[in-house]
Amino acid sequence: MAAYLFTRAIQAGEPIQVFNEGRMARDFTYIDDIVAGVIAAAERPAAAGEHRIYNLGNHRPEQLLDFIGVIERLLGRTATKRLMPMQLGDVPASYADIEAARRDLGFEPKATIETGLAAFVDWYRQYHGLT
Repeated sequence: MAAYLFTRAIQAGEPIQVFNEGRMARDFTYIDDIVAGVIAAAERPAAAGEHRIYNLGNHRPEQLLDFIGVIERLLGRTATKRLMPMQLGDVPASYADIEAARRDLGFEPKATIETGLAAFVDWYRQYHGLT
């Protein structure tokens, strides 16, 4: 949701809220990588009575301000940032531990923040008739 919310606001010239004054790191994961992981898990059914849980994600936390910076560059616009305090219940960093998925499924995310956001921004512009 962050990519959509930030892209929409930056494109419209509206301010974005940046929590913890931007001192956040998140594991932004491109949907194609998640789909590949889900398919790999579905193609490797568990044995009878066995249950497996896999954490799928990018496993490379990105700084929130870097994430926003990529969107700004792709849109050719600078965001108006409202630097906000940390939200209650939030954490400064979050990312996936994908070791079990790597080991059992051969899962390895391919999209970088640059390639994933570039594909997203292209889709956003097409979907909203901005191309």
